[in-house]
Amino acid sequence: MIDGIMNFSWWQLILLTLVLTHISIAAVTIYLHRCQAHRALDLHPAVAHFFRFWLWLTTGTSTREWVAVHRCHHARCETEEDPHSPVIFGIDKVLWQGYELYREAADNTELVERYSHGTPNDWLEQVVYQRRAIGVGLMLAIDVVLFGVLGVAVWAIQMVWMPFFAAGVINGLGHWWGYRNFSSPDAATNIVPWGVLIGGEELHNNHHAFPSSAKLSANWWEFDIGWMYIKLMSYLGLAKVRRVAQQPKMSSEKVVDMDTVKAVVVHRMYVLANYARDVVKPVTQDELCRSELDCRKLARQARRLLSTDGSRLDAVGRARLNEILEKSQVLATVHQYRQRLQNIWARRASSQEVLLESLQDWCREAEATGITALEDFSRSLRGYRPAI
Repeated sequence: MIDGIMNFSWWQLILLTLVLTHISIAAVTIYLHRCQAHRALDLHPAVAHFFRFWLWLTTGTSTREWVAVHRCHHARCETEEDPHSPVIFGIDKVLWQGYELYREAADNTELVERYSHGTPNDWLEQVVYQRRAIGVGLMLAIDVVLFGVLGVAVWAIQMVWMPFFAAGVINGLGHWWGYRNFSSPDAATNIVPWGVLIGGEELHNNHHAFPSSAKLSANWWEFDIGWMYIKLMSYLGLAKVRRVAQQPKMSSEKVVDMDTVKAVVVHRMYVLANYARDVVKPVTQDELCRSELDCRKLARQARRLLSTDGSRLDAVGRARLNEILEKSQVLATVHQYRQRLQNIWARRASSQEVLLESLQDWCREAEATGITALEDFSRSLRGYRPAI
C-alpha cells in the first residue's frame, strides 16, 4: 500500500493535487465569498453543501467564521479593527501569518455573532463542521489510502494552499501591490488581470469597488474564472446570479435630472474612474509637459496623486500633492472639481432637490472653467443614466 490503491505516477499526482486545490479555491470564491458573505448569488442546496463539506475536509473552515471575518474586513477596512490589513499589520505579517490573523479574529465570539447573520447554523454546522480536526484528519486518511505515502504530501499541500493564497496573498498583496481600476476608499488592488490561480480573487480592487457583484472582472481584458464557473452553473440551473456590477447607461439627452443624479451616485466608482482617465490623465500630461522636458515620471506621479482619495495619502503624498497643486492652477482646479464631485454622493442623506441642484451647479461651473477635458467630461456626465 506504499503507492496507494490509485497507483498514480508522479506527474499524475501533481496534476491531481492542482485539481484538488483548485476545487478548494473555487469553493472559497464561489460559496464562501460571493454566495455566503456578499449574497451575490444563490446556489442549489446540493452544490452549496458540497462546497461546505469539501472545505471542512480540505481546510477545516467554518462557513460562519469565514463569512464573519470577511464581513468585518469590509466594514472596518484598513482600520485598527480590520482583522488582516497590511496597512495596519504590515505586508510581511499578513502575507506569511495571514492564517494566524484570521484564526485570531475567528476565535472572537462577539465578532462572529455580529457578522455571521444568514449563514448555516444547523445541526451539521454545530455538531460536525465545527469539529475541524475530524475533517482534516479524514482527508489525511483518504489521501493516504488513495495515494500511499505520497498522500501525506498531497494532504499537506491541501492544508497550506488556501491559508497561503486566500489569507496571505489576497489579504496581503491584494491590499499592497498591483493596479487599481477604481478609487475604492481602501488600499485594495488587482494583483493581475487574469483571475485563474485564486479563482478570480486576484481582481481584488474590482471586488472592493463592487462588493455585492458576483462578477469580479470589470474590463474586457480581465478574466475571472470564478465567474465562468458561475455562468456554467447558472446554465445548468445550479446557481442564480442576484447582482452584477454594471456600467451606467449613456443617453443622448444631456439634461441633468434625477436619473442623472441616481446614475452618478450608484455608479460613482465608474464616474471616478472615467474622471481619472478622461480628465486627470490628459490634463496632467499637457500641463506638466509644457514646462518639463522629461515629464513622464512626474506626470505619472501627479496622475496617481490626483486620482487618489485624500484620506489614503500619507504625509509625504499630501506634501507632494500640495507642491504640484501650487505650481499649476489648472491641476488645482481639476483636483477641486474631483473633490466636489465626491461630495455630491457623500451627501446622499440630503434631499433629492439638494443633490440635483449640486450636480447641476457642478456641471455648469465645470463647463465654464476653460479646461477642455473637464468641459467634455461634464457634458458626458449629463448623459449618465442608471443601468437597468
